[in-house]
Amino acid sequence: MSKSFKIPAEMRTDVGKGASRRLRRAGRVPAVVYGGERDPAIITVDHDSVLHMTESEAFFSSILELNVENKRQKVVLRDLQRHPFKPRLTHIDFLRISDDVSIRMSVPLHFVNEEKSEAGKKAGVVISHQATEIEIDALPGNLPEYLEVDLANLQPGESVMVSEIVLPEGVTVPSLEINPESDHPVVTAIFIRAGQGTGEAAAQADAALGQAAEVETVAESEEGDESADDAGDEESKEEGKDA
Repeated sequence: MSKSFKIPAEMRTDVGKGASRRLRRAGRVPAVVYGGERDPAIITVDHDSVLHMTESEAFFSSILELNVENKRQKVVLRDLQRHPFKPRLTHIDFLRISDDVSIRMSVPLHFVNEEKSEAGKKAGVVISHQATEIEIDALPGNLPEYLEVDLANLQPGESVMVSEIVLPEGVTVPSLEINPESDHPVVTAIFIRAGQGTGEAAAQADAALGQAAEVETVAESEEGDESADDAGDEESKEEGKDA
């Protein structure tokens, strides 16, 4: 069960860009609530309190409770707009939900036991996270805050697919329900170099590179010969002067 965040809100009567700017200067964020069998409602929420909530990862995948004029309603976040470079929220969209109607949400993936896996211990192997979140379908009461991906058994060269993620009861992945062939990896354990194998090949390659650095190249050999010839010519000139 995901966390619940409570957000006090107020109905908004004035609309337009000018009104929105005045609200933002007053520390409020314009917002819209839509969905269900009711008309969209235009509201405002306190900027600083909501900004603080966004610092929690769970805020984006949890049930939120709006309190509008002493009327409570459950919503989820559908869109959040931010200022291009200032730490400011500029607009929020909320979607109404019902306990008996399933919803689709993107939830984060938490990867655990990576350092305990064979892939994590193997030199020359990089564990790459191919996805940080996936879309799920669930009733509000079954909505998880995140999905855990256990990498304890991950071997070098292997992958963990979406279909291998352990889902809580009542949670499904819509993309797999529609098309099982849409399955894709969320984690891969790859070798740094192609053909690295166990990693010994990389060590041998590094050693070979070190040896190659000590071997005289053709250009260096020719340059040395030219230097030697020049030195010989100089000696001949000196001997001619002495004679």
